[in-house]
Amino acid sequence: MTKAELVSAIAKGAGITKKQAEAALKASVQAVSDALKRGERVPVPGFGIFSVKNRAERKGRNPKTGAEIKIPARKVVSFRPAKELRESIK
Repeated sequence: MTKAELVSAIAKGAGITKKQAEAALKASVQAVSDALKRGERVPVPGFGIFSVKNRAERKGRNPKTGAEIKIPARKVVSFRPAKELRESIK
């Protein structure tokens, strides 16, 4: 699904214009992004939970040379789907 298709689906489902739907989508994504930057969990009932996890430093290999390299620790976004979503796609 493309962004345009998602905007159209939101507009149709909510009975609003595509312009309003695009603004709502943009605001929703921004709100989730801001919360994640602050380290907060973002639960979306019936859909899932977005959260930030710390990934530890680890060793890896350069595929070109085979040399061992150090992959630094970092934060990653995690998504855990809700039970309703998991069951709906079976």
